[in-house]
Amino acid sequence: MKVRSSVFASFILMLEVLGVALFLRGFFPVPVKSSLSSKNKLSDLPPEPLTGGSSNTSGAPKPLFKRVVVMLVDALREDFVFGPNGPMFLPYTRHVIERGSSLSFVAKARPPTVTMPRIKALTTGSIPGFIDVVMNLNSPALSEDNLIWQAKTAGKKIIFYGDDTWVRLFPKHFMEYDGTTSFFVSDYTEVDNNVTRHLDSTLKRDDWDILILHYLGLDHIGHISGPHSSLIQPKLLEMDDILKKIHGSLVSKEADGSLPYLLVLCGDHGMSETGSHGGSSEPEINTPLVLISPIFKRKAEMEKPGVVEQVDLTPTLALGLGLPISQNSVGHVIPGVLEESSLREQLRFLHLNGHQLSCLLKDSTPEYQKEAGFEQFRVAEKAHGSWMKLYLEGNTSEVLTNMGKKVLKQYLEALAAMSSALSKQLGKYDMYSMIAGMVFVFQLLLVLLLAMPEALSGSASVDLPVLSSLLSLPFYLLCLFLASVHVLVCTSAESSCYFCSLSWGLVFAAVAFSSAMFCILISLARRRLPDGSQFHGKSPQSSSGGEWMLSELDVLLLAGTVGHTLSLAASSFVEEEHQTWYFLLNTLCLTVFQDVCRKYFREQRDEEEQIVLSKKSQTFSHSGSEMCSEKWLALATPPFTLLCCRLLRSLNQTGVQWAHLPDVGHWLNSSEHKVILSLLSAFCLVLIYLLVQRRCSWVSKVALAFGLVGVYSYRAAVGNVLFPWQHSSRTTSKGTVEARFVYVFVLGILFSGTKDLLRSQIITTDSKLKSRGLWEIYSGLVLLVSLLFRAHNLPVLCCCLLIQTLMAQFIWKKLHYDAAQTTIMHYWFGQAFFYFQGNSNNIATVDISVGFVGLESYVEAPAVFLTALSTYAGPLLWACHLVCYLSSERDRFGMPLHVCDVQAHIHLLLSFAWLQGFVIHPPECQCKSSMWPTAQSHTGPAAIYTKQMSLNRAGCHPGRYLGVGVICDVWECILNTTQARATAAVNNTYG
Repeated sequence: MKVRSSVFASFILMLEVLGVALFLRGFFPVPVKSSLSSKNKLSDLPPEPLTGGSSNTSGAPKPLFKRVVVMLVDALREDFVFGPNGPMFLPYTRHVIERGSSLSFVAKARPPTVTMPRIKALTTGSIPGFIDVVMNLNSPALSEDNLIWQAKTAGKKIIFYGDDTWVRLFPKHFMEYDGTTSFFVSDYTEVDNNVTRHLDSTLKRDDWDILILHYLGLDHIGHISGPHSSLIQPKLLEMDDILKKIHGSLVSKEADGSLPYLLVLCGDHGMSETGSHGGSSEPEINTPLVLISPIFKRKAEMEKPGVVEQVDLTPTLALGLGLPISQNSVGHVIPGVLEESSLREQLRFLHLNGHQLSCLLKDSTPEYQKEAGFEQFRVAEKAHGSWMKLYLEGNTSEVLTNMGKKVLKQYLEALAAMSSALSKQLGKYDMYSMIAGMVFVFQLLLVLLLAMPEALSGSASVDLPVLSSLLSLPFYLLCLFLASVHVLVCTSAESSCYFCSLSWGLVFAAVAFSSAMFCILISLARRRLPDGSQFHGKSPQSSSGGEWMLSELDVLLLAGTVGHTLSLAASSFVEEEHQTWYFLLNTLCLTVFQDVCRKYFREQRDEEEQIVLSKKSQTFSHSGSEMCSEKWLALATPPFTLLCCRLLRSLNQTGVQWAHLPDVGHWLNSSEHKVILSLLSAFCLVLIYLLVQRRCSWVSKVALAFGLVGVYSYRAAVGNVLFPWQHSSRTTSKGTVEARFVYVFVLGILFSGTKDLLRSQIITTDSKLKSRGLWEIYSGLVLLVSLLFRAHNLPVLCCCLLIQTLMAQFIWKKLHYDAAQTTIMHYWFGQAFFYFQGNSNNIATVDISVGFVGLESYVEAPAVFLTALSTYAGPLLWACHLVCYLSSERDRFGMPLHVCDVQAHIHLLLSFAWLQGFVIHPPECQCKSSMWPTAQSHTGPAAIYTKQMSLNRAGCHPGRYLGVGVICDVWECILNTTQARATAAVNNTYG
């Protein structure tokens, strides 16, 4: 069955999306949630257990606190409070911790450590999934059971000031609120003043029960300049003064005989050493939790803070306010809060928490009875019933007290075990769905690879053996085998997967599809990969039998890309993926160096013979000095690339295991080395101009020069670098004017490039104008990236442009690498430069502060665009350079491209790049010997020149000119035309 290449590629791409979605469905399990749609109510609370008597119908225990104030400081790290700098950063808070009536803990936040998921964790007690990272940008209303809803339902009056994420999550829940946007990270002053300005009037009032304050300034400072910035201490002192004011107000209003207050100081997450968050490093997940209330014992000295889970705060606050615990809460009550309550009340609190966790365990775990925590809770509940019987009988002996303490210990152990079992469910992968998704994707990728030569042919169609596969015996045997495997997996005792929950109709369709794809794959393999494939040191050619012949470079590109794709199945390789790309890039440079040595040394004798013949005929001669310099520059390019890559590796530490280690970037950003950073930035900007301006129009050259001056001015305005006349203690600004100055020149360069590109397509067919237009668009992108990059990252951009220039001039052109090889090399370099920037697969390395360069307020569209552009600048610059390079090479040789070829190439490239692994080989065709010029075809100097020119330009092998789907008859037309033109030109020149 013949299918057009574009339709085939689109079909493959859509099916790959489904396969990847199935894999992700198994890799990211659904968060633990109760199957009940209703929320917990006070009337649903279980009675106290009682052995040998009628059921005790006592309701909820009395609340422990009358008022609760939650002061949440965004990105508050635990070392800011409990570390050695704590007395300097938060003096009053440390005094209360050391000498006051307080409890202090290190609360561990589960990743993703992003604001919205952490707010959900604090209010619902559940552990959100990574999908909540996407929802963080536009948080919908929270529908599941949560502490805020419970408090509102119970008649509690709630006031909120701070991050407007709370307002979006809990609409119509607050009696009074004032939300501030959390995304404009350039503002770290007004965003907190908008919260504090309500504080004095609110503290004087008595018409509220819960006050929630969410301060964002510290988080914004971290995004801008990191946790070691000079702005950190003033901001923490400001937070300390606010806590002192709140505490003083609560103490002054405390009345005898009334319930005490509770003041909570906490953070939603911490911040990494670079000031970001979202990952799982210790500085990101360790947050302080300080509970201040007169109900707690006064301390005599500083005690080491205990360790709790952040979700433990939810049941603690719920029980402290006399509210039901949220259905989906996986936390357990903090025991220290209950110490001053009676033993009966403590047991009652723990029993309510245990009942809620056991119900959630039943709903989410099929084999819940086998869980140790569930059995421990049942034992503790029975012992609690026996204790209650003795207590109600009036027994006051010491035996009853010891028995009650034993039951209390059993409850705590059961709660910890059940909480741990529920939390670990997020780490259980759905292996069946993951394997099924991987099988689908790899089948599709292999079919795409084998069908690619035919898809890129002149007919732009693929002949798929669908009917023969569906009627073959292996197809039906595979269907029976896969159906048996599905039944076996889904009926196993411990299976619980998404794929098993699908209807049998969908499952049968998936089984039939997988079986058919396997049969098609075997048929294509037999057709495309005959026996006897050979490997040669030169570039791949077509042998007489139509067999594929791969060079060492082809083998490296194929094995490296496929090997990297397979490595993504291991979490350790994903965490340290940069190491894989560094290794592949170094190996690529060594392989290219081998090809250069082969060209300039092993083939030197042939070149000398050609030069001798040229001199004898007195037609032309190459300059000896020019050839020598070209040779040594080509030989120096791979080692120079290796040197640049090694230096860039030291610039930014990335990954997970060693991201905390110091690097050159930290050294450059320290205040002591600002002069060195300024000189380095200026040098890099000058070099960027020299590398980019060479192919631009004079208007774009002027705009590029002014734009780069504006980039340095912006960095000086924000305090990263210095002008020679500028004092280091000068107050910094947001640099809005300077950034907008650069934006004007970026738009001007992009407009100039777009104008030239449109003129080349509509008004004239000038290929040089088209190449210049593409390059100017690329130059505008470079200017924009130089503005967004931090000052210490400008060497990354500089090395990127330098390597692109050297590789294009002395490697890709001189060694006649085709478009397939060049495309994959660009892809490898782009991935490596993604990590050279300091990025990783950890969301904490995303620098969101660049989204507000030149903005006075938060505007979602440009903020998202600038953040994405800065994050993926490396791959994007290499992809754009690939387009410019292939376009210039095509225009240089005058090779036409058909629309169907371009469309098929784009579709296939997108499809094969889906799993970050693609290998594109051009169609290998057997061309007639008559199409190749020979020395016997012509006599005299024209014959020698024509042969040398034709073979050099064609790369000495047909079917590899640019690797974009050109078939043999197009080849023949091009080469014959080239031969005729060259012969005529030489004969005219030399008479």
